[in-house]
Amino acid sequence: MAVFCRDEKSQTGDPPCADPGCGLATPCCAVHVQNVTLTEPITDLTGQLLIAMPGMPDPRFANSLIYLCAHSSDGAMGLIVNKPSTEMSFETLLDQLPIENTGNLKEIRVHFGGPVEVGRGFVLHSPDFQSDMTTLQVDDTFAMTATLDVLESIVQGKGPEKRLIVLGYAGWGPGQLEREIAANGWLVCEASSDVVFDTTDSHKWEAALGSLGISLLTLSSTGGRA
Repeated sequence: MAVFCRDEKSQTGDPPCADPGCGLATPCCAVHVQNVTLTEPITDLTGQLLIAMPGMPDPRFANSLIYLCAHSSDGAMGLIVNKPSTEMSFETLLDQLPIENTGNLKEIRVHFGGPVEVGRGFVLHSPDFQSDMTTLQVDDTFAMTATLDVLESIVQGKGPEKRLIVLGYAGWGPGQLEREIAANGWLVCEASSDVVFDTTDSHKWEAALGSLGISLLTLSSTGGRA
């Protein structure tokens, strides 16, 4: 059963690290990281996109594009933005929640956000919506809400102009994401609203690569530094 809660304690579900004090990093100006090596420190990547490299060993992340909602020394939390759910429609989601289905909602898709807490729901959206409960304002372009009122507003036609509804999230413990990037598991690029919200899911991964000036013909799993 999908879960969207009414209190702010459920904003991200359980944190991705073992430390009970670990929470979302305070959003700040994100930096585009280039030429990552094992000896270079990685700055705060909050608000950036992770592009899965070819050869990703975990099939759940193959060709995935992940928006990082939080990144700090405590770990990282992000949402996959290019994998529509094959098991859950928006109408089916509403049937599991105390929200009246007004119909005409078939065009709204639900996405697979990651393998952690796959029943927990999040809405990544434009900053024109602010929940009465809790909205994480990641930066000037993106915000995230995990409470029921955002779905209620979407159903009523009063929600954010741009949004992506996801179930589950991706989480990393302290230093884990940094090691994966250094091992050429991920490329990092600036997040754009056009790519995340306006590009078709099947083209988002390639569009993110294109923003770095990389084509599929020149990309390999062994040389993935942009």
